[in-house]
Amino acid sequence: MMTERQRRFREQYKGRISPFYNGIVHIGVMYAVGITAIVLCLQRIEGATWEWALMLPVFLAGNLVEWAMHKYVMHRRIDVFALRAIYERHTREHHQYFTDNDVTIDTVREFRIVFFPWRVLIVLGVFGGVLGYTAAQLINANAGYIVYLTMVGHYLVYESFHFCCHVKDNAFVRHMPFVNTIRRHHTAHHNQGIMMHKNMNLTFPIADWLMGTSDLDRGLLGHLFNGYDETHVKAELRPIVARFRSGETQEKRVTLDGPVLTPDESRALA
Repeated sequence: MMTERQRRFREQYKGRISPFYNGIVHIGVMYAVGITAIVLCLQRIEGATWEWALMLPVFLAGNLVEWAMHKYVMHRRIDVFALRAIYERHTREHHQYFTDNDVTIDTVREFRIVFFPWRVLIVLGVFGGVLGYTAAQLINANAGYIVYLTMVGHYLVYESFHFCCHVKDNAFVRHMPFVNTIRRHHTAHHNQGIMMHKNMNLTFPIADWLMGTSDLDRGLLGHLFNGYDETHVKAELRPIVARFRSGETQEKRVTLDGPVLTPDESRALA
């Protein structure tokens, strides 16, 4: 159940959305550009064989970058214009709008708080272009195209999985493998007691398992196929999660910059 604190923030945020904003246009442009980039790369690949294996290291590197950006930029205020803006949008807005009491949206106008702005896709396109060009020079053109399309594909998976985390519960998100895992994983991340420390992945919780930042006590396969299962949540985290679901605790101990933790809570989250 949504707390009064969360309800107030949502009303304030929705009141600030531009009347010209259109959620369908927002995601339509994003997916159209991303899918077009992938198709163009596929059309230019000629006779690739072993180069397709490059998708795996690029995917794993993307998973680690996703984790690091979330942990060290989106949840750590760095006083540099672009990085500070990412922090403001994520910790001070996204995590006030969504908590584990209520992580879902009701209208397409709320796509504004779920999906990244278009400039993120532009930055990814430029950065991916640099890495793709480098791979083409060091290996061959096929390698360059495969690196680029893997990066764009990872971004589209990121946005799609994140969207699935914030829609109303339905048969697809509950039963689809990987989607149901990341939905539970990300909902747990939105608990305001653990949000600065746990569950930083938004695609597959590989880096969270590797870096010890998951709320689960399971192996890699258990993480990937966990679904909605709550039985493996670490015992030391359960009281913190329960405490910060309380509206009273949120009013007293949660700021725009995250929770005020006791020494014992900080040690449990370390």
